[in-house]
Amino acid sequence: MLIVMKPSASSEDIARVVERIAELGFRAHPIPGEGRTAIGVTGNKGPIAEEWFESFTTIAQLVRVTQPFKLVSREVKPDATIVDLGDGVRIGGSATFHVMAGPCSVESQDQLFAAADAVRAAGATLLRGGAYKPRTSPYEFQGLKVDGLKLLAQARDRTGLKIVTEVKDTETLDAVAEHADVLQLGARNMQNYSLLEAVGRSHRAVLLKRGLSATIKEVLMAAEYIYSAGNTNVMLCERGIRTFETMTRNTLDLGAAAVLQEMTHLPVIVDPSHGIGIRRHVPALARAAAALGCDGLIIEVHPDPDRAWSDGQQSLTFAQFEALMGDVRRILPVVGRELPLGARAPS
Repeated sequence: MLIVMKPSASSEDIARVVERIAELGFRAHPIPGEGRTAIGVTGNKGPIAEEWFESFTTIAQLVRVTQPFKLVSREVKPDATIVDLGDGVRIGGSATFHVMAGPCSVESQDQLFAAADAVRAAGATLLRGGAYKPRTSPYEFQGLKVDGLKLLAQARDRTGLKIVTEVKDTETLDAVAEHADVLQLGARNMQNYSLLEAVGRSHRAVLLKRGLSATIKEVLMAAEYIYSAGNTNVMLCERGIRTFETMTRNTLDLGAAAVLQEMTHLPVIVDPSHGIGIRRHVPALARAAAALGCDGLIIEVHPDPDRAWSDGQQSLTFAQFEALMGDVRRILPVVGRELPLGARAPS
């Protein structure tokens, strides 16, 4: 159930309703919105009787939520969530389109700083780079770990770019959260429920990637784990799913990205790099995602992709990324979006 408070409801009024929900043995999840506060109710095994709240005159409406992903559903929060990373970087809920770019793995200071400088100059607002790399093979490069996190923090100081990097497990979560602005949960961890709950208790924003074979409902339920644990700064990422096709690394499901924007108030990011895994085709999928009206892109960019320690085959060169950003700038006005002010081309 969703309890919608009147615009005139005070913080004390909201607290009394939250207290009543707890008395009934349920959990209350206050959800601030534009001009009103709503309170999601979870933990009930059956319908909640409306008469249990009839004495509260500051309640405007009681709404039954039909979706199993209650807190991240548009039914609960019709207006879009804005994930505010500070310094004017606000993702979702507006006309601003953000691009996250950088290497798959942090390899060295020179490599990372070169990538950070290049993607910032081209218009990116977040730097992506993996310090902890969960790989299919235990013999492949696993990341620089804490040293990589320190390099990412130095790159942020150098460029002003916010940092998004992957969290591999609960054991390394605190170290990653200390250095990152956005905690990325990779596809393999989408249903790692202990990790979902742990990042839900974190104060850092989260970028949740869709699992390799996950349905739309499953990725929304994974987001529900994070949201219900108290972290409302959640973004979803469509990064391609595993199908019968073998000519591409994955099958980028842009249809899912469109459906997600309709079903959830969370920002939706698209990853064309993992979505196809072939460098020359990444720009085409990135342009399509921009035209779709999503909230942003996450793209792999490397100073020398052919010598990258991971995912070089899908990483763009600096020149390719700059050309792509020029295309994105031309596409975005068609869907009513634009890059942030500092990332736009000079007039």
